[in-house]
Amino acid sequence: MRDLKHTVSAEAPDKWMRLRVFVMGAVFIVLLVAVVARAFQLQVHQQAKLKGMAQDQYVRQIEIPARRGDIFDRRGVPLAQSVDVDSIWVDPSLLPDEKLAARALARALDLDQPELFARLAKARRFAWVKRQVTPSEVARVTALALPGIGFTKEPRRFYPQRELGAHVIGLVGTDGHGLDGLELAFEAELSGDASTRRGFRDARGRKLLTHGIEDLAGRQGAAVTLTLDRHLQYVAEKALTRAVEEAKAPAGTVVVLDPKSGEILALANYPRFNPNSPAAAQKNALRNRAATDAFEPGSTFKAFVVAAALEEKLVNESTSFDLEKGAWKIGKHVINDDHPHEALDVHRILQVSSNIGAAKIGAALGRERLVDYYAKFGFGERVGLGLPGEGRGVVPFPRAEISLATQSFGQGLTATAIQLAAGYAALANGGVLMKPYLVSKVVDPDGVTLIDNQPTEVRRVVSAANARRVIAMLESVVEKGGTAPRARMDEYRVAGKTGTAQKADPVARGYSDKRIGSFVGVVPAENPRLVVLVVLDEPKTDVYGGIVAAPAFKEIATAAMPYLSVKPSRPPTPEKPGKAPVVAPEPARVAAKASALNPVVAAIEELDAPAGAVRVPNLTGRAGRDAVAQLLAVALEPRLAGSGRVSSQQPAAGSLVERGTRVTLELAGPLPTSPR
Repeated sequence: MRDLKHTVSAEAPDKWMRLRVFVMGAVFIVLLVAVVARAFQLQVHQQAKLKGMAQDQYVRQIEIPARRGDIFDRRGVPLAQSVDVDSIWVDPSLLPDEKLAARALARALDLDQPELFARLAKARRFAWVKRQVTPSEVARVTALALPGIGFTKEPRRFYPQRELGAHVIGLVGTDGHGLDGLELAFEAELSGDASTRRGFRDARGRKLLTHGIEDLAGRQGAAVTLTLDRHLQYVAEKALTRAVEEAKAPAGTVVVLDPKSGEILALANYPRFNPNSPAAAQKNALRNRAATDAFEPGSTFKAFVVAAALEEKLVNESTSFDLEKGAWKIGKHVINDDHPHEALDVHRILQVSSNIGAAKIGAALGRERLVDYYAKFGFGERVGLGLPGEGRGVVPFPRAEISLATQSFGQGLTATAIQLAAGYAALANGGVLMKPYLVSKVVDPDGVTLIDNQPTEVRRVVSAANARRVIAMLESVVEKGGTAPRARMDEYRVAGKTGTAQKADPVARGYSDKRIGSFVGVVPAENPRLVVLVVLDEPKTDVYGGIVAAPAFKEIATAAMPYLSVKPSRPPTPEKPGKAPVVAPEPARVAAKASALNPVVAAIEELDAPAGAVRVPNLTGRAGRDAVAQLLAVALEPRLAGSGRVSSQQPAAGSLVERGTRVTLELAGPLPTSPR
């Protein structure tokens, strides 16, 4: 028989086991519910936040800058283009020692080490080291073998003609946005549309485009075509530079304008600068003085007073005025002429540039009509070229008698160089003022024309007959007895006017002893093709425009007339006997024979030359300046080495080349001195 007293009940262990299982099950269920709740929270409530955090680690929105549109001259020569260059960046978190890395990079890239180190220390995963670097700089940085260094392509603005037309074109900053000139004025058209692409970042922080870059052409900026002519711009800048340096003037301006259309063919300023390296420019060299600076024009305004008086039938060419023997008292003021005269007619008043004569013509015209005609010629209002900071000038109403007198000869009012050239263009265009313009067209990458400027008539100022009378009278200015015989050309008739204006002193509230010398010429006078204005600011060697500015006009016109295929007004002056003839190669002699009256255009007139091609003229033995003018006249680009006369040239004389080809001239030996 079993001992039931020592038997253990089976219910007790089963009860505790079930309890433990229940507790463990409850714990697991609670944990499962917590996991599910957490998963629900992460997957549903915080999905967007966590997804963004994940993408922030490896996905990047990469901005692809648009390629900036090109700028061309009227013949399609590129003046501003964009090229892809390397920019250097770094992931500072991958650098073992930021200070040592900053030192090495600063030495390789010629950077300021403290400034670079501060940028690296402040950034977490990305910092620019240097943007738009040269290939040699890329090679130096690559040789350092630093971790975290990356290279990316960026478009950089490049100006292939360097200083040529720089004040008009302007420049862009490192970020690719226009800072001045047409680059700023047409920022919206030139910049194009930047786009973004989604990419990934690898373990070293490098940006990767997984789908490439598509539709680059669609993002490119529009192309801008100017009215400027590259060859005439070159001639104008060279002539202006020479004139400024010879006159020891700090600054100068040239405007070359087509009077029939209003197209600006050249717009030159001095000092010049290279937009590829603007940091090296002189102080104030970036200013486009021709468009922004308003100055007192002086005697060049006398032609407008005479035109107005003719139009109002107050005078004619032979109307005589008493010139008070060179001194005319108005109240407590005295107006003086450089050379005293007793009486002169209107024609001679313009020829000798009499202040008293102009003042008396202005007095006959009256205050209201004088101001009204100045406004009709476009003074006191902006031309509307679209350039930043364009000046408008000021023509105050002359309440006092002395103000009426001084404004009649261009003092006490201001105008810009472009306004002054446009006013003379109105006289050259038969009395019709045309709107000057610089941009002929803007075309987007799809070929759609956004802007198409055409010659625009503003208003008729004076009758065609009176305009011709004024131009005819101005021809005497460049003849013997006039104020600008240095502007006379042998083969072309020239009409022009000198200006020598006092500069106002804003501190003393009067006039200083500084002057502005200017000359504006119309050529050929019988059928005007160009208006050329030359302005020199504070010339030191001489103050008279007929001496310091007129020779620059002649230099520009001498090169421009053959280049534009303008027929001479009169036969050329025969060469003096005794000169040894220069023997040219056979092709060059044939070309010279084809156009014996004007050898400058001989190559253009050859019948056997294919379209778009010219023959290189024979320049051996010629002075450098003459050789440059002759090459420009046949649309070839000169490049000089040395000084003196041409000893050799490449390509050889008589070679058939395309227009725009560069011709290298070796100059050797001094030029013969001529008596002063």
